[in-house]
Amino acid sequence: MSNQTSLEVSGVSKIYPNGYEALADVSFNMQQGEFICIIGRSGAGKSTLLRCINGLHPVTRGSIRIQGTEITSLPDEEKLAIRRRIGFIFQEFNLVGRLSVMHNVLSGRLGYMNGFHSVIGYFSQEHRQKALECLGRVHMLHRATYRADNISGGEKQRVAIARALAQEPLLLLADEPVASLDPDLTWGIMEDLRSVAREEHVPTLVNIHDLETAKAFADRIIGIARGRILYDGPPSGLTTELLREIYRSDDPNRRSRYELVS
Repeated sequence: MSNQTSLEVSGVSKIYPNGYEALADVSFNMQQGEFICIIGRSGAGKSTLLRCINGLHPVTRGSIRIQGTEITSLPDEEKLAIRRRIGFIFQEFNLVGRLSVMHNVLSGRLGYMNGFHSVIGYFSQEHRQKALECLGRVHMLHRATYRADNISGGEKQRVAIARALAQEPLLLLADEPVASLDPDLTWGIMEDLRSVAREEHVPTLVNIHDLETAKAFADRIIGIARGRILYDGPPSGLTTELLREIYRSDDPNRRSRYELVS
């Protein structure tokens, strides 16, 4: 893992028009090749954080830098150029079922094409070779010609990872990428994501609901509750008290899954 800082999030807050504060003064850095899992209850702000980093949601306050470039204040055209280099992996895969696996991965190359070629769907040999390399990276070359709606859920998520890799990302973001998969498939997808981070030196930030999976794969864990970071450190540093606070319900009558009986 390199010591070069790839992502800097400084004092980021997100307040929606109805006054709801989804993120409050969130700050952390990521190094090249680092694999970080974000844990917390549903509604804690995990998905909002990824969407702010990706530029899908504007931040209310604070700064986000990707390889030294401040992205929150960029003109729209320059923001699009940066977003082209941010791979985003969704829980629902977001593949086009009627298209082949190969064409779904090629869609990750659209940001590198001129307007006319992207409209007519023309992909050069260079783009096709890149897509094949990315499919090989996640062990999916044998499915390249299959329709995306004819492959399994785990295979769909691998195709989604390949599509993100085809963007030649500076940063990978994954929003609950294994939430709909069984435990065996979960392990395989997480291994693929972590190996990409380490071998391609791409910092990877993963929202995940399963604590044990996060602890098994993460270099660092960030624990978020009510839009605030309560923990940022190695998996070994997560204590029962910290987990109680991270997963604490705002309902005083509902016990946290980590309120253990002594």
